[in-house]
Amino acid sequence: MSTWLPTAPCTPGACVAASGPAVAVPWRLLRCAGCLLVLLAGVALVPLVRAWRWLPAERLVRIWTRTLLASLGVRVRAGATAPPAGGALLVANHISWLDILLVAAVRPGRMLAKTEVGQWPVLGPLTTWGGTIFIDRDRLRSLPRTVEQATEALRRGERVVVFPEGSTWCGRYGGRFRPALFEAAVRAGAPVQPLTIRYRLADGSATTAPAFVGEDGLLASLWRVVTVRGLEAELELLPLIPAGRHPGRRELARAAQAAVDLRRFPDGGAVADGPAAAVLHPPAAAA
Repeated sequence: MSTWLPTAPCTPGACVAASGPAVAVPWRLLRCAGCLLVLLAGVALVPLVRAWRWLPAERLVRIWTRTLLASLGVRVRAGATAPPAGGALLVANHISWLDILLVAAVRPGRMLAKTEVGQWPVLGPLTTWGGTIFIDRDRLRSLPRTVEQATEALRRGERVVVFPEGSTWCGRYGGRFRPALFEAAVRAGAPVQPLTIRYRLADGSATTAPAFVGEDGLLASLWRVVTVRGLEAELELLPLIPAGRHPGRRELARAAQAAVDLRRFPDGGAVADGPAAAVLHPPAAAA
């Protein structure tokens, strides 16, 4: 367990519910098979995309990730402001491993992910080849190098995607945005693009089924996702925070979180950390 990044109090037993309509078991297996085929196709195509520089890599990433999400039965819904020109730090709330695919399907960029993601089967090599910046959650001394890598990418005009809560939450509650990675935007003089992620069913009701929290396993989470009928993943790009508007990383983190929270908790959800979150988010309140 990380000694310096937060751990959400959300757990599969207390917070995650595969409520709503479900698809039959054969259809779930078909979705899993389709997902595997799309993943393998991605692995096969990566060397070609890397070798043939003239290929529209970003467009291909969007098409591939949308196809992968569709194979899992997930429909993408995106509302966006005008995209920034040049480098930008994209920051979003964090609910699931699906978040990575969702952002890539709409606004691809260099992801910041924990080192464990690089060790996942199939997805691990794909994220590595995609230029992911990995962060070792168990080694505080590695943080300055991670910030510097993100800074260099922003200076080159690249987009860097960060989930600054430092942990996944179920979606009904969230964590505080940690300011460390916002330092990269301050140093590079790059704008910050806040994003809000939500998961809903076809009838518009919120669902925690995609949440990947606590000691949840990747396969168990995948099975929940392919079980749900009419799962919709929503990504909303919020107004840009221009470079220089806030003097430091802490002020920048608070401004980005305020923008995200205004959209993700329109009905009065909560943001909390540590013991406070445990009080706000008791098991009895599970869906």
